[in-house]
Amino acid sequence: MDLCDYNEMRPLLERAGFRFSKGRGQNFLTASWVPERIADEAGLGPGCGVVEIGPGVGCLTERLAARAEKVLCYEVDRALEPVLAATVGRLTNVRIVFADVMGRDLRSDAQALLPGLAWSVCANLPYSITTPVLTKLYQARCFKSIMVMVQQEVARRMCADAGDKDYGAFSLLTQWFAEPETVFSVGPECFVPRPGVHSAVVRLSMREAPPAEVDETAFFRVVRAAFNQRRKTLPNALEGLCGKERAMEALRTCGFSETVRGETLSLSDFAVLTNGLISSGAI
Repeated sequence: MDLCDYNEMRPLLERAGFRFSKGRGQNFLTASWVPERIADEAGLGPGCGVVEIGPGVGCLTERLAARAEKVLCYEVDRALEPVLAATVGRLTNVRIVFADVMGRDLRSDAQALLPGLAWSVCANLPYSITTPVLTKLYQARCFKSIMVMVQQEVARRMCADAGDKDYGAFSLLTQWFAEPETVFSVGPECFVPRPGVHSAVVRLSMREAPPAEVDETAFFRVVRAAFNQRRKTLPNALEGLCGKERAMEALRTCGFSETVRGETLSLSDFAVLTNGLISSGAI
């Protein structure tokens, strides 16, 4: 059974009463080279336990199962239960949890279902929930690596450097937890239904320690304030957080121009600024 052949999958999906949901961001892969390359690039092997989110009909799942020791999948759509039973149910190293991943304790699940293994994530993420799912994966702090397919626009944001047009708060969130790199691009012709955007596969090598010595909560308060109104200079953007004058004072003390905007500051610059605001009592 070719799980990337939609003509072959369609009768199975119809018998299950499955209907594609835009709200759930369901787009199934129809180009077999894509899941093959994703699984190859993930660097899986003995001793690896991999988490997949949104397995669909299981075309990536079966390739992960051929490389990793165990695969744990989260699928929210119960209509896919008989489909996945037919496509990957024979695989003894695959466990499918029919639940919304956003409501799960990922560390506890991995400890219970992937015991004694090195944990990673490999998924074609539903595009409607990409940002909250990635944020949850980052904050779980239990994965060695994350390999995900996302909209190309999101991939650019994840990998953007200071000064790039795509650089923003999500870039800094991603780069605080990981070192991201775009591995390859995927066109809309590789999916059904065909999305209106191009996609990209991003590899995230998770950091073992924070990339800067700064209070994490305070750091992200400053970052969020800086990008809430990105066209404003930082003294104006930070006014609601600590007051304009105190922001200007901290910028001067840290060696930054009073006319600087958040989009020009690197992660290390934001750490310096945050420490300056903390030491001055501004936050």
